[in-house]
Amino acid sequence: MRETAAPVGRPADPRLLAWLADHDIDHEVHRHPATMTAAETARAEHVDPHAFAKTVVVQTSDGRRAVLTVEASDRVDLAKAAYALEADGVHLLQEPELIRTAPDVDPGAWPPVGSLFGLPVLADHALREDPEITFSAGSHSFGVRVDRAAWERAADVRYADLAEDRPNVPAWIR
Repeated sequence: MRETAAPVGRPADPRLLAWLADHDIDHEVHRHPATMTAAETARAEHVDPHAFAKTVVVQTSDGRRAVLTVEASDRVDLAKAAYALEADGVHLLQEPELIRTAPDVDPGAWPPVGSLFGLPVLADHALREDPEITFSAGSHSFGVRVDRAAWERAADVRYADLAEDRPNVPAWIR
């Protein structure tokens, strides 16, 4: 592991770092100015938004929760998520629910490692395109870059069609 700067504010989630080490996943941790959106974080990390994994947490109509991951430039389609989760419907967890579930993780900066929270991980098919991905490390000020294939094996990622269709935007722009 290589950390690029001294921690400021909430550090990278130590459970995530231990999980990466326990699974022998090479990774780089980067500190960046605090960001609030996945697109901002991708810019701060100097990575293409297609190679930055945005994570949201949803709850199904029957009470199950899951971690969903899409490219930073995409939005989760809740109907597609419900289909992938074989549920009648899903809703995004709101900040208070996220804080109760993981008080040591910044809301909106969850890493896509569901086993840290006892949740399954579903990722959009588009994330398979890059050999490496970057995602938030549990903090609005830290990101982590990993080998995508190693992450998907260790996190037991299941792929599904999760991103909103954007018919007026060519695929090469998304």
